[in-house]
Amino acid sequence: MKTIFAILCFTFLLIAIPSKAQKNEGFLTTFESSKGMQTGTYQKTIDFYLTLEKKFPEITVVEMGLTDSGIPLHVVIFDSETTNSSKTKERFSKNGKNLLLINNGIHPGEPDGIDATMLLFRDFAKKKIPLPKNTIIATIPVYNIGGALNRNSTSRTNQNGPESYGFRGNARNYDLNRDFIKSDTRNARAFAEIFHWLNPDLFIDNHVSNGADYQYILTHLFTQHNKLGNEIGDYLQNSFMSQFENSLHQKNWDITPYVNVFNQVPEVGFSQFMDSPRYSTGYTSLFNTLGMMVETHMLKPYKERVEGTYELMKSFIDIAEKDAKKIKNLRENSFQKYKAGSYYPISWEVDSSKTTTLSFKGYEGEMIPSKVTGGERLKYFRDKPYTKDITYYDYFKANDSIKIPTAYIIPKGYWNVMDLLRLNKIEFSEFENDSTVSAEVYHIKDFETVKSAYEGHYLHFKTKVTESKEKVSVRKGDVLVKTQQFGVRYILETLEPAAKDSFFNWNFFDAILQQKEGFSPYVWEDMAEKFLDNNPEIKKAFEAKKVKDPGFAKNWYAQLAWIHKKSPNYEKSHLRYPIIRVGG
Repeated sequence: MKTIFAILCFTFLLIAIPSKAQKNEGFLTTFESSKGMQTGTYQKTIDFYLTLEKKFPEITVVEMGLTDSGIPLHVVIFDSETTNSSKTKERFSKNGKNLLLINNGIHPGEPDGIDATMLLFRDFAKKKIPLPKNTIIATIPVYNIGGALNRNSTSRTNQNGPESYGFRGNARNYDLNRDFIKSDTRNARAFAEIFHWLNPDLFIDNHVSNGADYQYILTHLFTQHNKLGNEIGDYLQNSFMSQFENSLHQKNWDITPYVNVFNQVPEVGFSQFMDSPRYSTGYTSLFNTLGMMVETHMLKPYKERVEGTYELMKSFIDIAEKDAKKIKNLRENSFQKYKAGSYYPISWEVDSSKTTTLSFKGYEGEMIPSKVTGGERLKYFRDKPYTKDITYYDYFKANDSIKIPTAYIIPKGYWNVMDLLRLNKIEFSEFENDSTVSAEVYHIKDFETVKSAYEGHYLHFKTKVTESKEKVSVRKGDVLVKTQQFGVRYILETLEPAAKDSFFNWNFFDAILQQKEGFSPYVWEDMAEKFLDNNPEIKKAFEAKKVKDPGFAKNWYAQLAWIHKKSPNYEKSHLRYPIIRVGG
């Protein structure tokens, strides 16, 4: 009888005492249940947020925009003041608050942020951590869905866990963190739709590093402060970042700037990473959003990396809360700084006259003979940790600038450009009649092109232009884009051909680099002779070039082509940049 009674009591206890999973009411993540060894699949991640949404009115899940995988992105929003009646995309409002957007899984082999953000949203919903009152938190749980579905355990050669993970390339094998300006992928277009709907004041993109070895688990890559510019850049560099580092240090999570070196030891010094607009934080900074990439260290255990990312985001949010009013004012004022007639930097270089000294925690490293190749290889010695002062080059200066025009005019045939302007909420109008305007015209003087394919393109760089004033015919339906609007920086970075990530450099206008009309030498010979006879100054220049350039003097076709380019027969569209500048 006693035995039966004992069994009944034990059975009752099993029923009455909830397990850990029951206590979490279905909110235990794969990361937690595997003791930090695994990350959840794409579907488990989305299901987790949908479960939270059903339970907590503060959480809203919205689908927006197809990706290349054929699956839409999800946006999850935590607002401590949301009610069930306002949980729709159409009714969403920031209600005067700031908004932080967290992007995860742009490289799904780097899932630290995916898991850390799940924990963060759950803990906010369950009120386990202080709730943000001045800041709405939004996340894209998995941005690269195609890569997340392509799971494996080997492609992250340098990485210590988790046991399996997604692949860097998306469903069309694009690296999405190179696609924000050119927007070749549906993912990037969906991101732009989300970004401009939410209009985030702050932005975090969670990553894992793939570089040097050192003691830190966490590194940060804030958008370059000189490029962000004005008072908002100063605040990011001199206030927000120092508060952020101090907060983590107090929690025993030391952090350092992203270690921007390749196959060399960090103590030689390194520069801040320049995040041009192809990258996430480079793109968001065009709209004066305070941005940061997180780079956890790939060789540290996965569990520690996720826990560090979680604490990092909490510290970031704490500062965003404390400085909410200041951030809002700085961002609003920054849009007033780019006036027509003023100068805008389009190219940057390290300013070695200004540096910062970092107290850096690394490991001794040296070049030793390789047992594999017979050459030299870099070897770090983890049994030889150090703390050394090293030079950090975190200041950049402009090495090329343009004068901001009043407007740009885009021929109506360039619908691909107009599509991206619409996507990024750039306002423009169409000419209602044919007309003639005084404008500044660019001709492509010089450029270089990468030798290997880069994210679906053969990217141009070191682009140089010549400028001329002309009377230009404008047709009905051509587009006028005024610069004095919210997206002025996006306009300048994409439409100025010499800007690093301009549409020209991304091959949008390669058709102008090829001549469409030519000449038959036997026909042009007679015409060229008459043309030179009728234009003695050009003939004089032609004869001088033959004397000065022996190669030219020996190349009969080059000579005929030179004369042809000086004649009225040479097509005006060759190397002529089709977008013109007016005013300014």
